[in-house]
Amino acid sequence: MLSTSRLILRNKSLLRPSSTLIRAAQPTLRSYATSTRKAVTIVNDDGRINWGDLSTREKAARTTQQTFNLAVVVVGVLMTGAVATFLFLDVFSPHSYTTYFNYAVSKLRAHADVTSLLGPASSLTFYGEPQSNKWTRNRPIAHRLETDKFGVEHMYMDFNAEGEKGIGRVHAHLVRRGGKGDFEWRFLWVDVRGGERIYLEREEQKGGGKGSGRIFGVRWW
Repeated sequence: MLSTSRLILRNKSLLRPSSTLIRAAQPTLRSYATSTRKAVTIVNDDGRINWGDLSTREKAARTTQQTFNLAVVVVGVLMTGAVATFLFLDVFSPHSYTTYFNYAVSKLRAHADVTSLLGPASSLTFYGEPQSNKWTRNRPIAHRLETDKFGVEHMYMDFNAEGEKGIGRVHAHLVRRGGKGDFEWRFLWVDVRGGERIYLEREEQKGGGKGSGRIFGVRWW
């Protein structure tokens, strides 16, 4: 009876696979699984396959893909920031040229001499320079910002005014000292085609007051 039990145990041990055989079979099974699935590339990698199951070439492909995706995200963030900065400085800022263009338009619509020569305020339109492409509807306002040797900022704008009676060319010059506060009008006039020049703002008319650039009767800027 004892010998029979020993024989059964010996047969079971022979049937049980050894750990050495299992370890030897694992690479074969993994290579078989790898060969049966589609190879991972930069184009088709969706991240579902674990990093440890990837071959060296597939790991390089995933690394390249993730690096590219990160670069796209970084570029997108930078471009968004640049657009937001542009919109604030040129459109939404209280010191942008767009703000002072709107101020100038309000002054022109409210000026009696302008409306008498160009037409009613409701008929007046204001636009910038025509583009080389005739299909382009946007006409940007010609403007520039400069800072002189005294630290005074100068803003210049030129645009067109058109009404039922005529067309004019508007010129504006504003200054800001010290880089703080609002720009002040130095000149704002409109040259009416075939007519006269109409001044809406003229520094000499302010009598040397604030923003005139005169101290003790001498112009310093």
